[in-house]
Amino acid sequence: MEYSFTRYLAAKQSIDDRSLNHGVYAALADDLPDEPLAILEAGAGTGTMIDRLAARGLLSRGGHYTAVDSDPGNIAAARARLGPVDLPVSVEFVTADILEFALRERVRRWDLLIANAFLDLADVDRLLPHLFALLNPGGHFYFTINFDGLTLLEPPLDPELDERVIGLYHRTMDERRVDGRPTGGSRAGRALLGQIPAAGGEILAAGSSDWVVLPRRGVYPGDEAYFLRHLLHFFEESLTGRPELEPGRLAHWLARRHAQIDAGELILIAHQLDVCGLV
Repeated sequence: MEYSFTRYLAAKQSIDDRSLNHGVYAALADDLPDEPLAILEAGAGTGTMIDRLAARGLLSRGGHYTAVDSDPGNIAAARARLGPVDLPVSVEFVTADILEFALRERVRRWDLLIANAFLDLADVDRLLPHLFALLNPGGHFYFTINFDGLTLLEPPLDPELDERVIGLYHRTMDERRVDGRPTGGSRAGRALLGQIPAAGGEILAAGSSDWVVLPRRGVYPGDEAYFLRHLLHFFEESLTGRPELEPGRLAHWLARRHAQIDAGELILIAHQLDVCGLV
């Protein structure tokens, strides 16, 4: 099977939609001024957050939305998908590394900073102060779907092997480096609760935004079966060649998990956190 990260982002849109914490979103929406907003999104992907905020009425204030992503394919998909859509804000798509974007931006400032399912992949201690510097005084942030240390796949296969595979997968998150520096890791969500104040931010609300993906009468909604397959592909990419796990056991485990998707049986639960606040 060929895997597409752009398709993965599209497939998880429905999952993110139902997972985002309603209390955190409400706290953000209630605290924002009722006026046009300059919004900056880091790691914007294919622009699904723009859809989401438009549907929830947040963009009805008007203003300008700057969507930054380092992957040209994601930006191209966002342009193609949202180009014909009549939105209440103007949208600017930028292909750039968000840290490089922040370091070179000397003039513009924004009212709201968004990062969805992104900060656990970034060097937050280094990045966050530069992102906060892009906000106007009293500007807000909304950081969503930050992974926080729990992945469950049900029903179990071999409990010992399940625990080993998932534990090693989490370890690869902790070992991941960007330019030689660690990223958010497998407990990025809870780490943000300390990193945000350290970078000069004030947290207004925080809450869980767990992914729960399960079939309904043996059928996954939308493209969520593909989402699960792509998640297993992440496992395969991350764990192939690890000396702690025999290749044959990993291949057999992956094949059985794919068979569970075929049968409409596999359930995923992943724990994440949403946080909003101001600087």
